Amino acid sequence: MSSLVVSVPTQQLFDAVVASRTDVDLVLWDMTSPSPRAQIDVVVPPYMVGNAVLSQLASVTTRLVQSQLVGYDGVAEVLPGGHVFANAASVHETSTAELTLALILASQRGIPDFVRAASEGHWERSFHESLADRRVLLVGYGGVGRAIEDRLLAFETNVVRLATRERDDERGHVYGLDALYDQLALADIVVVGVPLTEETTHLVDDKFLSAMRDGTLLVNIARGRVADTDALLAHARSGRLRLTLDVTDPEPLPDGHPLFAMPNVLISPHVGGASSAMLPRMVRLLIAQIDRLERGEEPDNVVLRS
Repeated sequence: MSSLVVSVPTQQLFDAVVASRTDVDLVLWDMTSPSPRAQIDVVVPPYMVGNAVLSQLASVTTRLVQSQLVGYDGVAEVLPGGHVFANAASVHETSTAELTLALILASQRGIPDFVRAASEGHWERSFHESLADRRVLLVGYGGVGRAIEDRLLAFETNVVRLATRERDDERGHVYGLDALYDQLALADIVVVGVPLTEETTHLVDDKFLSAMRDGTLLVNIARGRVADTDALLAHARSGRLRLTLDVTDPEPLPDGHPLFAMPNVLISPHVGGASSAMLPRMVRLLIAQIDRLERGEEPDNVVLRS
């Protein structure tokens, strides 16, 4: 049986796959130029460069397009016909959950205030709310939400889960979207981790933010367009809410944007998955997908067939 042909976009990923599997015909292709082969069994697009590069697949026969992202908003509009597209579920959950906890802890314990004071050369003590004993509402409960929950529970929090579909699992009750506004009114911290869809675009609007109690912390690690930026600005300017945003709309946030200057807003530049945890998990997923194709099985994480 001939080796599977697999293209990867970076030398780092190329070397990591070679270290695990020497029987794969690896091709280095970053998709900024026409494909070096007419047929590639598995294509891995580059990370965080947008969906436009997928148009290069119009002249390529593939068995699987294996994304390095969990989100796949906008892919259906540009992916040429005849391709199977899988997302990177299992790759970013660990890193994104770490960043979420870091943002929550920084905001809860006043770390930005301490950093600002230190940069001005003075010592400034202040009292802040703990993470312990807080009621944390997870709006969206997929793989990332579960990973965040795993870490929150170690901090002695009360985690409330809300997803599209109401259900019960081994951890208890998961509320449905019909309970959103009731639960927002009870939360101390709200973590938004829903996929970007037509239904979730501007889910976090004035009505959503108005339902939150004064002093509540909003954390957006989903997509920027899940939140209405004008509504975020209005509620942040009033001082009644705190925001920690790993994603924004527009993105990147333009230099000098008013959100940057607000002391109750903490922004990170969409780096939830950008850590050393990504590469080994991406290699693990890619090798598993290769194994499945070699056995004649369906790949995991398929989200689109064009």
